[in-house]
Order: sequence, then C-alpha cells, then structure tokens
Amino acid sequence: MNRRTLINQLSAALLAGVVSLIGVGCADADQVTAQDRGLVLVAGATGRTGRLVVSNLLEQDYPVRALVRDMERGHEILGDGVEFAEGDVRDIDSLRAAMQGAASLIITIGSSRKDPDNGPEFVDYGGVRNLAQAAADTEVPQVVLMSSAGVTHEDHVLNQMFNNILIWKSRGEDALRDSGVDYTIVRPGGLMDSPGGETAVVFEQGDSSTGMISREDVALVCVAALQVPAARNKTFEVFGGEEQPPNDWTNLYSSLKSDNER
Repeated sequence: MNRRTLINQLSAALLAGVVSLIGVGCADADQVTAQDRGLVLVAGATGRTGRLVVSNLLEQDYPVRALVRDMERGHEILGDGVEFAEGDVRDIDSLRAAMQGAASLIITIGSSRKDPDNGPEFVDYGGVRNLAQAAADTEVPQVVLMSSAGVTHEDHVLNQMFNNILIWKSRGEDALRDSGVDYTIVRPGGLMDSPGGETAVVFEQGDSSTGMISREDVALVCVAALQVPAARNKTFEVFGGEEQPPNDWTNLYSSLKSDNER
C-alpha cells in the first residue's frame, strides 16, 4: 500500500468517525431538547385559560406545578398529572415557597367581581406584583404574563364596568417590568372558548387594535414564549388572524421590538 492510498484511507476513516460523532451529538441534543424541560409554575392554573396552559405544557412534556388556593379543587380540575403548590397571590411568602426549583412562571390570574378582596387592585395588580417580586427573590429566570389588550386606554369601557380592571392590569405589567426578571407580556384581545389552532395568530404592538382570540391560542402563545429566546422582554397584543396555521413562533416573536427599543 503506497503512502497516498494509506492517507486517503485514514482520511476516510477520520471523516466517518467525525460524521458518526456529529450524528451522536445531534441525537443527544435532540433528546435533551425533548426531555430537559424545566419545571413551569402556573399561577391561575384552574382558570379557563390557565387550565389550557397546563394541558399544553403537559402535551409538550413540561413538568408542571400548579399554584392553587384549594388543593382539592385543583386536583378535581387538573387531575394527577401535575404537581401542586398551595398559595395565594396576595401572600408573597406562600409564593416564594411555591417557586422553589421553578425554571419559569406563567401567570394567567384574574380578579373576581363577586369578592371585593379578590378585585383588580389586589389580583391584577397586587397579585402580579407579588408574583414578580417572588420570582425575582427566588431567581426564576423567566415570567410570562397574560394581560389584556386595551390596558393603555384609561377611558376603556371595561374600566367603567369592572372597577378599573385595565388600569390595574397596566400597573401589574409595570411591576413585572420593574422586577428585573426576564418577561414576556401577552395582551390578548377578547377571549373566546372556541377551539384553538384553526387560524394563525397576529402579533401587534402599540395597543391600537381590537379583536378576538381563542383561549387555546393564547395558551399556545404563552407556552411558545418559553421556547423562543426572542420572546424575552417584549410586550405585545395578540389576536386571531385570517390565515391558516401553523404559526412560526420564532418569526412572530422576532418581529417584535423589545420594550427598551420602543
């Protein structure tokens, strides 16, 4: 065997080894991507949108911890596939305990008209502020907040009907931004209980439009924010569109300006 033949054979063997290693590396990386899902704490997990967030997270193999005030009711609504933490968004100490070990937090809480102590000031503002502070205290890396379109319009009819709910939601947004935690603030339009995934969604900024969106689609948007680095530190409105899915979450989030650019 001459020297050139030997070199060629060695080169071929070396190349095959590199390809083999790359193949193993890619397979391992894909496996880690599929399996290494950090624990997600969901606040508002038993609500109409929150339970859809939990369901979507489980479908994507995320470990989920549900923050609930009533453990029995939580089990009745969400079943046994999730971990539970008992806490109240009005009690920051209970929130710090619930966040131990969480890699991210999704907030879908909402106030009640029936209980004054559970009104917008104490939940949509105070509760979000407490959750944001507890996340900062326990070093949770990312928070996704479901807010509402229209929060910048103080004369909005919802403020007149529901104890300034959008004003309090806006203050909750500010508290999250000021917390120092990486965040994504999702402002859906009017929420519908229709099936999700049937139309593409539209991302906008400027709080100048109105529209409707499926709760299931809002859940998809919130969970996608955990997977796309470009989602961090952005605030936007989301509505149902007229195009057909699927949605390209990376492109949608990348199209948005971060809050410090606006």
